[in-house]
Amino acid sequence: MDVLKGFVNWLLTPEYFMPLFAVLFILALRTRWVWTVRFGLPALIASIVFFLVSFQDENFRIIVTKGDNIPIVMLLFLVGFFVWYSLKQGYDNDERIARGEGPIEKAEFKEKVLTWPHLVYTELICLTLATVFLILWSVIIKAPIEEPANPAKTPNPSKAPWYFLGLQEMLVYYDPWIAGVVLPTLVIVGLMAIPYMDRNPKGLGYYTFRERRFAITVFLFGFVVLWVVLIMIGTFLRGQNWNFFGPYEFWDVHKLEALVNVNLSEYIYVQWLGTGLPSFWLTREIWGFLLVILYFLIPPPLLAQTVFKEFYKNMGFARYSVMIFFFLCMVALPIKMLLRWLFNLKYIVAIPEYFFNI
Repeated sequence: MDVLKGFVNWLLTPEYFMPLFAVLFILALRTRWVWTVRFGLPALIASIVFFLVSFQDENFRIIVTKGDNIPIVMLLFLVGFFVWYSLKQGYDNDERIARGEGPIEKAEFKEKVLTWPHLVYTELICLTLATVFLILWSVIIKAPIEEPANPAKTPNPSKAPWYFLGLQEMLVYYDPWIAGVVLPTLVIVGLMAIPYMDRNPKGLGYYTFRERRFAITVFLFGFVVLWVVLIMIGTFLRGQNWNFFGPYEFWDVHKLEALVNVNLSEYIYVQWLGTGLPSFWLTREIWGFLLVILYFLIPPPLLAQTVFKEFYKNMGFARYSVMIFFFLCMVALPIKMLLRWLFNLKYIVAIPEYFFNI
């Protein structure tokens, strides 16, 4: 059992878990049998059994039973179920459309019911059940309220609310102005821009995957892999001093991890050229600026002639440019993670003189 626990602790290390989960998730989106009851039911049972067996471990039990963490446990199961269920409905509709039957929602639209009493009664029942659930929750589970703030004693670990833990995890890889301001702004603006960029008339009003394969894949990758998983890591796997701890590992405040993070300019001038860093910031960071500029200049036309050829034709230059900009910004996050894990690369552009780092 200890060997198995050690393997799980190792597997859930972010540098191994994140790439593996991302690849498996993208492959799963393209695999029909994953979104069937034949796979979904055993997967759900296996997840519950894994949780119950892990619950016997004291360290695991302490983490998942904290008042703040119980909703996140529910979040993981609920997100997994509803992503599976929605994609199951999408694949089912794709098969119906291929047979010429139309989506299941088309048949349901013909059946109309009155708002009163049918809808109102249903909403009233849901409201009552939700109220009872919240009352029982507040009685049974102790509120996660700490002592009054003490400037002489900082909590360790000091964690943001669960909905900001994804951003706090991004701080490991990005400067605060990017992780805390730029990226959240791009997420909000990008979501607002989707209706104006989308010119696909299909897939409206019913579940589908085949007719909106790219949009669904990109959105789910951003939501599940780059948001929900980061919240999970920040909640259950980050302990004192923001060190990583496996789910069965004791949170030791004295744990130390040797981190040797190197900027791109240090790689180029110190390690490769064998010279010291130039004193002028522009000379020192010119290679980082060039790399960032090339990242946003070369892929758009290259993808427009290859992978995104149909998108470019249908969307036009302006819409395509906006779409590919947001796409590259999203992809930059896992790229920066991989660079940190593989090469200990801290910043591509590091100008501490002006508090500007990328």
